Amino acid sequence: MSIDEKLRHLDELRRAAALGGGAERLAAQHERGKLSARERLDLLLDEGSFVELDRFVTHRSTDFGLDEKKYLGDGVVTGYGTVHGRLVYVFSQDFTVFGGSLSEAHAEKIVKTQEMALKNGAPLIGLNDSGGARIQEGVVSLGGYADIFLRNTLASGVIPQISVVLGPCAGGAVYSPAITDFVYMVRGTSYMFVTGPNVVKTVTHEDVDMEGLGGADVHASKSGVAHFACDAEPDCLASVRELFRFIPQNNRALPPAGLSTDPHDRQDEKLLGVVPENANQPYDMHDVIRCIVDDGDFYEVHARFAPNILVGFAHLGGHAVGIVANQPFVLAGVLDIDSSDKGARFVRFCDAFNVPLVVLEDVPGFLPGVAQEHGGIIRHGAKLLYAFAEATVPKVTVIMRKAYGGAYDVMNSKHIRGDVNLAWPQAEIAVMGPKGAVEVLFRKEIESSGDPAAATERRIQEYREKFANPYIAAARGYVDDVIDPRETRPRLISALDMLRDKRDENPKRKHGNIPL
Repeated sequence: MSIDEKLRHLDELRRAAALGGGAERLAAQHERGKLSARERLDLLLDEGSFVELDRFVTHRSTDFGLDEKKYLGDGVVTGYGTVHGRLVYVFSQDFTVFGGSLSEAHAEKIVKTQEMALKNGAPLIGLNDSGGARIQEGVVSLGGYADIFLRNTLASGVIPQISVVLGPCAGGAVYSPAITDFVYMVRGTSYMFVTGPNVVKTVTHEDVDMEGLGGADVHASKSGVAHFACDAEPDCLASVRELFRFIPQNNRALPPAGLSTDPHDRQDEKLLGVVPENANQPYDMHDVIRCIVDDGDFYEVHARFAPNILVGFAHLGGHAVGIVANQPFVLAGVLDIDSSDKGARFVRFCDAFNVPLVVLEDVPGFLPGVAQEHGGIIRHGAKLLYAFAEATVPKVTVIMRKAYGGAYDVMNSKHIRGDVNLAWPQAEIAVMGPKGAVEVLFRKEIESSGDPAAATERRIQEYREKFANPYIAAARGYVDDVIDPRETRPRLISALDMLRDKRDENPKRKHGNIPL
């Protein structure tokens, strides 16, 4: 065979691999509102940057007639490319080939990609669209999943790992995305569950469809498994690209700087009126964030899960930062089980990947109630405390209004190694709110007074003047400064500039024992 004939044969094989399971199955994929494995990579990666690996791999099974059905690539496209010019490794499962099911060869391709990403210190992005383990391969397929899970675990905290669920993801397959840092889903086409609707109905007699059991909205708002729920695949993949504006290549690199021209010394008059004079009146913490960060650009994570706390990325004076903020607009910004988990997970990601933390605090405490106590609020609240105390990245806190009880300690107080802690003049730092404190301290006096309402109000004002203000904490150095709210942006940027070369470390150990 001449070189020309060999090249023609190579072109034929490449075209065959690009078709996946064939033209008819590609058409069926499009009819479901889904893109092909390669179309997804075209949207995710910089144009022309994708380099494919293991294009010619096929499965090895000869059982159940599989020896007569071999497809190049075996149901997953793997390789590397760039996002915003930065190296990333990718795998994209192809549902048109055996429903994207995972075989021994399929798993080996993903494992090779994982190991290359870890060796070269680059992020790994997995595009998941699979019916699960390939039944015909039995335990070999299950072993392939375990091989992937192990690499996910070893890479955790070393390189960013992003999972994009673009189709079914069921059974053991769900645990790879669950171990990764961020999970994206698409409404109407993405599903994640350990057992499907039919099994659920058989075992528990609950009648539920795939969307109601494990759809994007369920996992983005109720279970917290998904960090992002998008309306369509192009939007989802564009959102993944946006994430890379804030996160580094690996745990030894710094996050990318922002390119904004927003003045570092900008002061926003809106901050004077954003917090209501009535301490019990809610406000939207998004308004504060938009006033402070570069160009008002906030990339929110887990937006629909536990909305009483906000987490996400932004740039401040060019510094990429992770923002953790209580949300007074929802449950008064109180900490509960879900918000503690959400905050702790985000803090640990930022600490693992050198992203400074900015904490905006307005918290009345932990949510009381039998359900919370029986659900383990002590254990879950301790996760957030542990995460902040363990973190060694620069940590800056601004107390805007309430900082009551144990929640004051947990939200990056000076006592757990907060680097710079600031307060607005209206900040109330106390063991508990004025009303509750007065009812405990002066109950008998109030009951015996001729006018209980007036006596209560008088004692509340006295308590507020003596205890519920930032100056007592500032006098002890627990707060570094009390600032004009308009100065918040320049003071935060100044603190981040000062902390750029911060050095801090924890005692040498195998690992801590966070209260899971």
